[in-house]
Amino acid sequence: MTDLGGFLRARRGRVAPRSVGLPDGPRRRVPGLRREEVAQLAGISVEYYQRLEQGRASRPSPEVLDALARVLGLSEVERAHLHALARPPRTRTGGEERARPELRRMLALTDRLPALVTTDRYDVLAANALAVRLFGPVLTLPDVNLARFLFLDPAARAFYAEWDEVAAATAGEFRETLGRFPGDGALAALVAELSAGSAAFRALWEAGDVVRRSSGAKGFRHPAVGVLRLRYEHFVPVDAPRQRLIMLVPAEGDASEAALQLLASWSGAAPAERAAPDQEDHAVRR
Repeated sequence: MTDLGGFLRARRGRVAPRSVGLPDGPRRRVPGLRREEVAQLAGISVEYYQRLEQGRASRPSPEVLDALARVLGLSEVERAHLHALARPPRTRTGGEERARPELRRMLALTDRLPALVTTDRYDVLAANALAVRLFGPVLTLPDVNLARFLFLDPAARAFYAEWDEVAAATAGEFRETLGRFPGDGALAALVAELSAGSAAFRALWEAGDVVRRSSGAKGFRHPAVGVLRLRYEHFVPVDAPRQRLIMLVPAEGDASEAALQLLASWSGAAPAERAAPDQEDHAVRR
């Protein structure tokens, strides 16, 4: 469902006929709206709508897309995703393979908060010492990808206190990213790998939800200090739009703040700090 037709089919299947003023009788053979009902409500011909779902209509107008978004009750993120699927970029923007020097320097100077630099595929490009102490061995491995850890490593279900929520949001973010960068072969390959290796990911991917996050909250279970409740903030550099600096912040005075202080006080260099002698960051190279 990274194509326009698949997204439209999935979304019309979720619209209750009664919600748009149509009868919801027993003669309906499929859930949601029929194609002709979507077309009528959006003010377009049934033939044209069928062509959209079949991938035979190129570059529908913004007005048509907005009408379809209204009929299907799309959120703002889903509306943007619909426009991205209908009008994919002419040039491919690849994911950056190394964290920007300024971001690495910020990590080196941040000692009271866990912080990471990742791509929008969740490849970890860099992590500071406290992030390594929070996440543990996962950040010391080569080619670290947090989505791969989330769905393919059984330890992730114990580490993330609300695993189901994190998993659903991650799958939705990947769908939104592929809508903006349909030529990203690395992300498409990762989606295929996760679909093959995780029934949970496969079910979430088939559900077709679209998510875009920049802040929120997560719970992490640490074997030594227990559950930490942290807010996360994503900062995206203007000149590296496929990287993000992720900061994990406890509420002031919360027990999680004291737990982080305890982790930060532990002596001994974390393994990721020894990644490269000529860099000031704690890089985890892809």
